[in-house]
Amino acid sequence: TTVITPPMIFVTFGLLIGPSLFGVVDAEIESDVINFIAELTLILILFTDASRIDLKLLRLEHDIPIRLLVIGLPLTMVAGALVGAILFDALTFWEAVLLAIILAPTDAALGQAVVSSPQVPVRIRQALNVESGLNDGIALPVLLFFIAVAISAENIGQGYWLQFAAAQIILGPIVGVAVAYVGGRLVKWSEDRGWVDEAFQKLVALGLALLAFALAELVGGNGFIAAFCAGITLGNLFGNVCSRLYEFIEAEGQLLALITFMIYGSVMVMPALEQISWPVLLYAVLSLTIVRLGPVALSLTGMGLRPETILFLGWFGPRGIASIIYGLILVEEEALPGREILFNVMVVTVLLSIFAHGLTAVPAANAYGAHAESMKEKPDVPEMKQVGQMPVRVRFQKQPPSPVDRQPN
Repeated sequence: TTVITPPMIFVTFGLLIGPSLFGVVDAEIESDVINFIAELTLILILFTDASRIDLKLLRLEHDIPIRLLVIGLPLTMVAGALVGAILFDALTFWEAVLLAIILAPTDAALGQAVVSSPQVPVRIRQALNVESGLNDGIALPVLLFFIAVAISAENIGQGYWLQFAAAQIILGPIVGVAVAYVGGRLVKWSEDRGWVDEAFQKLVALGLALLAFALAELVGGNGFIAAFCAGITLGNLFGNVCSRLYEFIEAEGQLLALITFMIYGSVMVMPALEQISWPVLLYAVLSLTIVRLGPVALSLTGMGLRPETILFLGWFGPRGIASIIYGLILVEEEALPGREILFNVMVVTVLLSIFAHGLTAVPAANAYGAHAESMKEKPDVPEMKQVGQMPVRVRFQKQPPSPVDRQPN
């Protein structure tokens, strides 16, 4: 398998056709078209990521991702905020917190070989897969809350922003769960009567995601949170609908994600590189290493995992689509004086991650897989524990097939 990944190719292609080089594409970051594509991509990713997570299976068998999400994710945000506050004098403390939050979610698709390779023990590759599937949705309400805190801190007496964030965080899940439950019941009822064919069923889940987003925005909730909660509800209560969704999403999700990477390369990368500084580069490096590795190691303490396993799990926390789109959300907040710095740091960090994690995914998966061969002789080794598998995020590259134990509900 090649070490050159599609995200690397599309980012490079976007850079070449952007206004700084050949000028084929000449768009602004605030472009309505760019925002539309980014928002649609995020809706799709949040919904499908959530829909592929079996909460019962997660609770019973997947203790590693639970620790990474419950302990590791908050610690990563805290560590990132402290590093940001130290390195960037121009940022307020709350803006440093926002920087840490947008760079906390991981994108396992950037290291596809790691989560798909049968050489990597199933428990380890599924830990990264499940973590990536949930942390973007978990980070979003935290981001919205601290955006409100940061704006309120800059505008004394603006309690409105906190009330606004609270409404978005509360109403979003309510709408998402309601839409998925009612929609799922209607689909099942229609299926039982033979009123819908397979082609329509593939479109239903996507339609429910968009409906959840639209209704939540209409009543004052957050549409992205609604899409995430709708995905969790649909995937766990109506798995038969989601089992048909994955085939449909394989092409559509891949296309939108790659278009987003191309837009990122054409519109965002060069302006950020033109303003790059040592603090920005240092933060990017630390964000992908110490800020990630330390919390991962702490969260996995006492589980008996080998140091090389903890290092493997810690390194493969790529930053991708979620960070890009959360950065676009921050750019629109004119009340944040440091939003340009936040955006530039995000762009540089994601760029470094796309290439660093993309280039190391196959060699690291092969090396760790070879090391795992020696563990097979010791069935009591924690890494070799068998767990039920959940579908991986959109595959950019074809991987050797591996069994999927999760069955539709």
